[in-house]
Amino acid sequence: MRNLSLKQLHAVAAIARLGTMTRAAQELNVTPAALTARIKGLEDEIGLLLFDRTHAGLKPTDAGRELLWAIDSIGTVLETCTERLRTLRGGSGGRVSVGVVSTAKYFAPRIVGGFVHAHPGVEIDLVVGNRGATVEALRDYRVDLALMGRPPRDFPITAERFGPHPLVVIAPPGHRFAGRDGLTREELAEEPFLVREYGSGTRTVFEEFMAGLLIRRARIGIDSGSNETIKQTVMAGLGIALISGHTVAAEVAEGRLVLLDVAGLPIRRDWYAVRRADKVLSPAGQAFWDFLVGEGAAWLPALPGSTR
Repeated sequence: MRNLSLKQLHAVAAIARLGTMTRAAQELNVTPAALTARIKGLEDEIGLLLFDRTHAGLKPTDAGRELLWAIDSIGTVLETCTERLRTLRGGSGGRVSVGVVSTAKYFAPRIVGGFVHAHPGVEIDLVVGNRGATVEALRDYRVDLALMGRPPRDFPITAERFGPHPLVVIAPPGHRFAGRDGLTREELAEEPFLVREYGSGTRTVFEEFMAGLLIRRARIGIDSGSNETIKQTVMAGLGIALISGHTVAAEVAEGRLVLLDVAGLPIRRDWYAVRRADKVLSPAGQAFWDFLVGEGAAWLPALPGSTR
């Protein structure tokens, strides 16, 4: 049935409904001879008769009924496709793939929740990774857009700020600097520091902030490439860390971590919505972009005792 055409399917459906070649030919605006030839060609290809000739007119055979079932199924699929296309055009449905740097995973689901509440027909795929992986996903068109703190500069992108990104120094509640005001960088440099991996945005900010000072590294053999690892290690009293304020808001509110009062902190950076400059977003993707840029800041966690 490789050569089956929609014209042949329409012909079978019309004949089954109207019962005669003549009436079906009139409805399809073809001659009875042309319609008979169309059905004969289909029967020859299938190797089965599609209609029995009875005193009450043409009636579908078992093969004809199988073909009618297929016609109904195709009609349902096409109707569903039409509805989905209409939804996609209106931006109320579809799927959007969003890259999220690991530091942003602490609030990205809240933003997605706010968006999906207003756009229940849209599906969001969150792809969480470190900055390098997120940039590569963006470069290779594997995500439609991304949330990150430092947009790439080695390929054309479009980026818009959507909210503040404070970086703070955390310590365990019993730390000797807890509750002290106006700590200096020099005093911090005396403490063992836990730092993120090379290439991360937080690591870059740390190196800029502590430039010119000899830093003590925490004497512990762990992989510090994860915010969770760093938080747990600081809570264990094994060092202090410069970290995104949005990753520690819950622990600070619960008293499991404290923010140190350091001159020049918090460091204010920004969160960005980023996409390739040549990426044309679908209506659903554009709706998410507009929501993120316009309302994303409202979903960022606030640190205790501070504004966003």
